[in-house]
Amino acid sequence: MSDSIYARQTQQAHLPLIDLAGLLSDDPAQRLAVARAIGQACRDTGFFYIYNHGIDPALQDEVFAQSKQLFDQPTAAKQALNKAASPANRGYEPLRGQRLEAGAPADLKEGFYIGVELPETDPRVVAGRFNHGPNQWPASLPTFRPVMERYRDAMEALAGRLMGAIALSLDLPEPYFADFCTNSMSTLRLLHYPPQPADAQAGEKGCGAHTDFGGLTLLLQDDNPGLQVWDQRSQDWIQANPLPGTYVVNLGDMIARWTNERYRSTLHRVVNLSGKERYSVPFFFSGNPDHVVACLPTCLEPGQTPLHPAVSVEEHHREMYRRTYG
Repeated sequence: MSDSIYARQTQQAHLPLIDLAGLLSDDPAQRLAVARAIGQACRDTGFFYIYNHGIDPALQDEVFAQSKQLFDQPTAAKQALNKAASPANRGYEPLRGQRLEAGAPADLKEGFYIGVELPETDPRVVAGRFNHGPNQWPASLPTFRPVMERYRDAMEALAGRLMGAIALSLDLPEPYFADFCTNSMSTLRLLHYPPQPADAQAGEKGCGAHTDFGGLTLLLQDDNPGLQVWDQRSQDWIQANPLPGTYVVNLGDMIARWTNERYRSTLHRVVNLSGKERYSVPFFFSGNPDHVVACLPTCLEPGQTPLHPAVSVEEHHREMYRRTYG
């Protein structure tokens, strides 16, 4: 797809489109130019598209194929991997297993959570650290695990590059977030949305209006629209339709907290009006659970005080999960 077609479609969605090619350059000026574009998007919308991101399209296709095979399995087979049996929140989440919008019906989606694979003997698992432990893998899909682990590793690297750009955008050294990016407890999530029913309950939707918990979310979408983003300018929901070759990136609450609300964590939801089965794959880059998130030095004007107290990544996520599932 040409840049001009990208531009026309993203203008309709009011979301920036950012070419990441310069981020892979050895030229600091090119990396800084990309960082400045990302910084503008973080201040304006907290949502943006990226392309020339370096993720292999063939690997993306494999991820979608394996995801569809997983969700096509009989209910009993999926329930055998229910995340309720996992202390690390890994595995299958049934249809309507989550309610992201307070007061609305449960979300019309089913999901599958995958994190960093850790054996039960790992000291972090023994200590009961949040979201640490083994995954639940479908034995009937022998290529599922290697595909998902390759993809998760690729997304981890991409998210790390984006965090470097965010550091530059905040007038910080490019490696500033290196500790945050080490030993990340990031989560890969597979999602399946059935079509919105004609007789839907009032307020029922694929995914209720919410902001994300953590650092960065990188969303891979299939060809079917559904993602809607709250637009402050129009005070309305706008469509973030799929664009071939792109990811939709958005900031989570932790980045907003870190930047003293200078960078936005924006409400979004999913309403699958395509009439088709919709699949998406968000990658939640949550960072090092031991890293302390405190207001960044470049995000305080003289005389200002931080809007939020310092908190560890793990503490922040425990509280967010408690609100959603508690």
